[in-house]
Amino acid sequence: MPAWLKYSLALVIVAALYLVPALVTGNTQLEWYIVFHIKLPILLTAIAVGTSISVASAALQVNLNNPLADPGIIGISSGASLMAALFLVFVSSLGVIPNQTLYTHSIYLLPALCFLGACLSGALIYAVAKKIGHSVSSFILAGIAISTTFSALVGWIYLVAPPQALQSLTFWLMGSLQYTNYKSLSLVLPIMAFGLFMLAKSAPKLNALYLGEHAALTAGVKAKALQTKVFILVALLVGLSVSIAGSIAFLGLLVPHAVRRLHGYDNSQVFLYSGLLGAIVITLCALINEYAFTTSVPLSMLTASIGAPMFIYVLFGKKN
Repeated sequence: MPAWLKYSLALVIVAALYLVPALVTGNTQLEWYIVFHIKLPILLTAIAVGTSISVASAALQVNLNNPLADPGIIGISSGASLMAALFLVFVSSLGVIPNQTLYTHSIYLLPALCFLGACLSGALIYAVAKKIGHSVSSFILAGIAISTTFSALVGWIYLVAPPQALQSLTFWLMGSLQYTNYKSLSLVLPIMAFGLFMLAKSAPKLNALYLGEHAALTAGVKAKALQTKVFILVALLVGLSVSIAGSIAFLGLLVPHAVRRLHGYDNSQVFLYSGLLGAIVITLCALINEYAFTTSVPLSMLTASIGAPMFIYVLFGKKN
């Protein structure tokens, strides 16, 4: 059986385990209401976010030629999270900007702000890295610096946030599937699909970057233009993911590593398997959250708890 079919079947099984128990309560009308209006949006969000973050991380790692280039570690997610925090506290909760138009169009405004935040942090990382050497390690150091700065700003926002906004802000910044709905998904999912499609088209060219920019140019690949395109697509996918599910830790570091360990380095396969495995992991988190806890647990706690042991296993497997 092909690997993609195994992953697909695993995703279908996990999704079914999440949906089906809601259909055995005995109240048919209530059962289908819960499935279609509560569980299905969460499931679609889990699949979309897991796929987007995993594929974006795999592309970013090739783009920077560094296996540590996770959007969270590099700092791209922190820019999107900062914009989400600013919007949630100063616009939605405090009403500092008392414009009814903002509330009416918040479904469009929040994804746009998160995308701009991801692009802003990416541009700052690039500018700082260029100043200190433009090497791979420079991008890592610049990403840590920008991420720390933005995290500090989010910390200051906590100080002025009203009590009623703190819980929402905490779950948003640590990841949650509870704030999604069909209206937001109808806007975000087509754009995510476009970003994933464009990254998939770029996969064969990204293979040339494994040997460096000069080797890519020799193979007829315009490395700089390709890297810029991929970076924008990564910022788009990360920003949209943060806008509907908050910031999710560790997923982008774990999944591509595991996929490359199991299936090699061809980016066409890495992107496909990373997307499927990422969707499985986040759907599994939704399943655990639904049936193992009485209260909603932030996604980052679940992904780190699941991902850290798996990552250690992958590292030991690589050593052996």
